Amino acid sequence: MSDKPSQTDPQPDGVRPSRGLPRRHLVGAFASAGLAAAMSPAAAAPSSRLQMEEFRLPWSESGVDIYVRNKRPAGIDRFPGDRILLYVHGATYPASTAFDLPLGGMSAMDYLAGLGFDVYLVDLPGYGLSGRPAVMSEAAADNAPFMRTPDSAKVVGQVVDFILKRRGVEKIDLMGWSWGTSTMGLYTSTHNEKVNRLVLYAPQWLSRTPSLTGGGSGPLGAYRSVSRDNAKVRWLTGVPEDKKADLIPGGWFDQWADATFATDTGGAKQSPPVLRAPNGVVADSKEFWQAGKPLYNPGDIRVPVLIIHAEWDADLPSYQAQEYFTKLTHAPYKRFIELGEGTHTVMMEKNRMQFLHEVGTFLTEADPQALN
Repeated sequence: MSDKPSQTDPQPDGVRPSRGLPRRHLVGAFASAGLAAAMSPAAAAPSSRLQMEEFRLPWSESGVDIYVRNKRPAGIDRFPGDRILLYVHGATYPASTAFDLPLGGMSAMDYLAGLGFDVYLVDLPGYGLSGRPAVMSEAAADNAPFMRTPDSAKVVGQVVDFILKRRGVEKIDLMGWSWGTSTMGLYTSTHNEKVNRLVLYAPQWLSRTPSLTGGGSGPLGAYRSVSRDNAKVRWLTGVPEDKKADLIPGGWFDQWADATFATDTGGAKQSPPVLRAPNGVVADSKEFWQAGKPLYNPGDIRVPVLIIHAEWDADLPSYQAQEYFTKLTHAPYKRFIELGEGTHTVMMEKNRMQFLHEVGTFLTEADPQALN
């Protein structure tokens, strides 16, 4: 494919292809034999190949950009708003190495694109393949926490507007994981007119248990550092001992950790290597969620909502998802799915196909109210 912009894909001012990367790629969507079987024949047959594009949008800090990735059925450039999805990550790890991690040859992003969706992900500034603000080159204690939830919602709004203009639509679907549910929930509560349906994977709400993202009792610095070993311990927190061995299929944790920690070149130079993550989310947790003060009102969300959660989630336990569900008082319809034998990271565990099926069903089904 040509690296030159397509005549059918005009780019908004300030948007450019990702540095050092071809602007368009064709990727095999069905690298594993199990993918086609996991999807319905009607959905799988038309989309045996996917097309990928990568973009960098300007951010408020000069020299720091926002990384956006798009995957869709190859050769298709026009989609209705109810077949366009934007995904944002949680507090510590980027979207690019989780939502688009080809486990067994297929990522969650591949799955949804294979269902005919125009799928986007965004790494927020300070995460993944996006730029690192200048404060991350200084000692963490020298600066205040950055990338608070309103800041992340503003970035999401910028990406939403980019997609709306690019595709010529008025609304798209949104999906957030963990802290990303607060980002997407806050954004939707003030921009319902731009959202079709909302998927909240492990939603954050008022907390009665200690946070696993840390922070301690002292002053918070600009960012925190996470080791590979700490990431594994956190992942398996809350899992019964006799279930830990087969929760994550062989090699999957290392595949995720290798990809994720490689995105932080600064952290990789430390010994042992670490992944640095902005502390804005930790500051929000202390000020709002752990203090019993909601950051926003879910009752202001007026679009259909899916809450999907797993029973062993120790980061944001089931009670938070259940209580959040009751606050969605103005959603046209809402659904709560609790998956068995999964953690906060069920999207990358043995029961991931259950997770993907439920998300795909919610996003592709006809409006159940219209069928009454």
